[in-house]
Amino acid sequence: MITSLTLLILSLAALYIGAGWLVQGSSALALKAKISPLVIGLTIVAFGTSAPELVVSLNATLDGQGDIAIGNIVGSNIFNIGVILGVSATICPLQVKTRLLRIDIPVMLVATILFTILFWNGTLGRTEGLSFLAGIIIYTLFSLFYSRKHGEGPSLELEEQPKHWAIDTLAIVGGLVVLVFASRLLVDNAVSIAKELGVSEAVIGLTVVAAGTSLPELATSIVAASRHKTDIAIGNIVGSNLFNLLAIAGSCSLIHPIEAKNVNYIDLLAMSAISVLLLPLVKSGQKISRTEGLVLILLYVIYMFWLLRDTI
Repeated sequence: MITSLTLLILSLAALYIGAGWLVQGSSALALKAKISPLVIGLTIVAFGTSAPELVVSLNATLDGQGDIAIGNIVGSNIFNIGVILGVSATICPLQVKTRLLRIDIPVMLVATILFTILFWNGTLGRTEGLSFLAGIIIYTLFSLFYSRKHGEGPSLELEEQPKHWAIDTLAIVGGLVVLVFASRLLVDNAVSIAKELGVSEAVIGLTVVAAGTSLPELATSIVAASRHKTDIAIGNIVGSNLFNLLAIAGSCSLIHPIEAKNVNYIDLLAMSAISVLLLPLVKSGQKISRTEGLVLILLYVIYMFWLLRDTI
């Protein structure tokens, strides 16, 4: 048990480091390609910080551990809004740009509801996976098109990228290698701990694995909030949740149909409810206040108490 817990902690640390390299390298390359900071935040940074979820869920799917694969996706989305946005808002009220309010958050809500409906029977097939992947491709292309059409370009501050592109590429490759090995270590030891504690793989996926793989999002949003770059803090979460639902669930179920009967309708409804709640929160003055941030944290705590009620 102690050995498994130690390896689990080490794997989480490695995931955090690997995701950092991936985000740093990919963001630098994107800036060299003259892609705007907002689009980078919504796509490249958000997708990069979701890389741990992707690799962990892919490995779990290939190992036939559907409860961990789906539990990781659902749990991460709940954690992202309840904890990360909640904590970020308590640090600094999160001002929301019009684009996020009119386009990106509604798209995330549609993806959340669609995922909930299609996964209601506890399975995801290749057809659903293909539709999810098509959705994330369309969203990414739209973001790039929208950015160029509305004249969004990199700021002068961000344009200064003295590093050679080869160094950025090396950071991306190194980050991916670390992510692959760390995710395998995480899944294996999470399953081991679940068996020793007598809890289901779904619960482990929804809690420990989900929170652990969300560490890059947590660090990114908290740093952004503390520097008053609040649009990045919330944009990172919206983009990450979209990536989790469309790219991760899509790629996993396309590679191999997923069955996760222990991730039940309560978990799906909790994810949908806290996602839907985000829209009226940001519409109230186009920001998430400190009080509203505390409410999000409280909702997550209540969900955790319900989820772990049999083990407490």
